[in-house]
Amino acid sequence: MPDHNSASAVSTGSRALGNPWAGFILALLVIVLDQYTKMWASNELVYRVPVEITSWFDLMLAHNTGAAFSFLASAGGWQRWFLAAVAMLVSLFVAIWLIRLEPQQRMLGVSLGLILGGGLGNLIDRVTLGYVVDFISWHYQNWYWPAFNIADSAIFCGAILLLWDSFCSESGRSA
Repeated sequence: MPDHNSASAVSTGSRALGNPWAGFILALLVIVLDQYTKMWASNELVYRVPVEITSWFDLMLAHNTGAAFSFLASAGGWQRWFLAAVAMLVSLFVAIWLIRLEPQQRMLGVSLGLILGGGLGNLIDRVTLGYVVDFISWHYQNWYWPAFNIADSAIFCGAILLLWDSFCSESGRSA
């Protein structure tokens, strides 16, 4: 009968949890969820017409031809391919970083998977549509946060986890 309490079993289990490919699976899940919700928003919402969910949360279809906070949105068209190229380079860098992770760097793997999935989700829009589909809108009275999407949320959460990992984890302190 195999000894499931042995050091090798624990080592193998921890290796599976820290497998860098788990980050790629997470990235794929983010891409699928992001693209599905953007397709839903594009089919069900009217462009720039908010649907109130709560007093501080709306669903509103928007098209962002720029970067975060609509930076470069009115640049005349060249930004589409520039931002796509930047996203491709960053995604390549993140993918290589993910492949090179050590098994114990699980939080870093999750953060990179979220960032990669979010970046590729928005890249798909930018290349195929010429803009990024946004539909989540938070506001307080007349103050509105720029509309965003699931990919943006994944990038944000991944960045927070990346910062947390770099400041608080053993892998961040030893790097």
